[in-house]
Amino acid sequence: MAMNILVWVIFGALAGWIASMLAGTNREQGAIGNIVVGIVGAMIGGWIMRALGGSGVTGFNIPSLLVAILGAVILLVIIRLLRGGVHHNV
Repeated sequence: MAMNILVWVIFGALAGWIASMLAGTNREQGAIGNIVVGIVGAMIGGWIMRALGGSGVTGFNIPSLLVAILGAVILLVIIRLLRGGVHHNV
């Protein structure tokens, strides 16, 4: 059980960090934010992929990581829109 939680934390941190780099929000969120965004993103990405007839997150592998990153980027874009628009980095 503890190993599963640790794997999700590592997986979430990696997916959340990559998504924050892609979405341009890396400066705005810390390690905990990356973990939460990655885990929630994995759920969102898995739901989207299953709705499209594919497979969701199936373990600690590259296809699952890509699904989690996709979901995390979508989550970050939604959060940005709800907060009031796009921030331009200079």
